[in-house]
Amino acid sequence: MRLKEWARAQGVSYRAALSWFHAGTLPASARQLDTGTILVEPSATESGRTVAYCRVSSTDQRDDLDRQAGRVAQECARQDFTLDSTVTEVGSGLNGNRPKLRTLLSDPAATTIVVEHRDRLARFGVEHLEAALAAQSRRIVVLDDAEVEDDLVRDVTEVLTSMCARLYGRRSAAKRAKAALKAAEVPPR
Repeated sequence: MRLKEWARAQGVSYRAALSWFHAGTLPASARQLDTGTILVEPSATESGRTVAYCRVSSTDQRDDLDRQAGRVAQECARQDFTLDSTVTEVGSGLNGNRPKLRTLLSDPAATTIVVEHRDRLARFGVEHLEAALAAQSRRIVVLDDAEVEDDLVRDVTEVLTSMCARLYGRRSAAKRAKAALKAAEVPPR
């Protein structure tokens, strides 16, 4: 992680951390790149936290959220992950304004984020999140990486719902999206 991020996580000013680095008294190993950026290496004792992230799309699915959190905790125990905390949230996978996910992604101490399915994190662009976190020596662990056809249909429905909502208003967007899918459906031969 960059020296500025390390200083913020340690509760010291960037200037103090920079002077410690130049004096050789920084309490962590660090190196300076050719560009001038100073990277602080995580110590062996500072392995970071493992956080489970569970999400459902609507408040009607709150019971599913509790069961999802239980399944993730059970699978983490089976795979010898030590969960430090579990973050649960209700919100659409297409919605970029999920405060708990945003807080989790911006927390440098959360080095491992565990999700049950890839789409629980985001409907699209999970690969970009993985790449951004990998650049910070963090990772996403997906417990069930299977892609189901139903997920693909649900993704298309949600995209259509989102687009219809923008065009026609929120009230009947889901109904119009389903009607569009039904109209586009090819009858079996």
